[in-house]
Amino acid sequence: MLKLSKLADYATVVMTLVAAEPARVHTGMELAERSHIPAPTVAKLLKTLTRGGLLESTRGAHGGYRLVRAPGQVSVADVIRALEGPIGVTECSIHEGSCGLESQCGTRHGWRLINTAIREALEAVTLDQLAAPQRRAEMPIQFISAASTAR
Repeated sequence: MLKLSKLADYATVVMTLVAAEPARVHTGMELAERSHIPAPTVAKLLKTLTRGGLLESTRGAHGGYRLVRAPGQVSVADVIRALEGPIGVTECSIHEGSCGLESQCGTRHGWRLINTAIREALEAVTLDQLAAPQRRAEMPIQFISAASTAR
């Protein structure tokens, strides 16, 4: 089974909450409460995402975290890379020379194609897209009705 780490999964949850209200500064405690992820885990994620260049932090009484770029400019791949490094299904799809079977491997090219497809799919989905259902859920009902009929 291909599976993201729990931290990468939690990072997408936290980043989606921030992306739903990108103009606002979010505190770690608020994000922990809204996501139901333990506060120490959220604090760790926020530090890692800040070091990864996706969030900026502000200290002080009105401090917190906000996106560095617009939600439409941050992909799921960006979030995963900030947590886990390069996206790769197999070691050889990221680093040449890391496998003793590389010179005789009949599947290496296929794994590279698969890795490229997965990476491109993750790059195609943005935080803006992930946050869209959440924004609708938080909108007043009359605004949703007006927005639906305007289309």
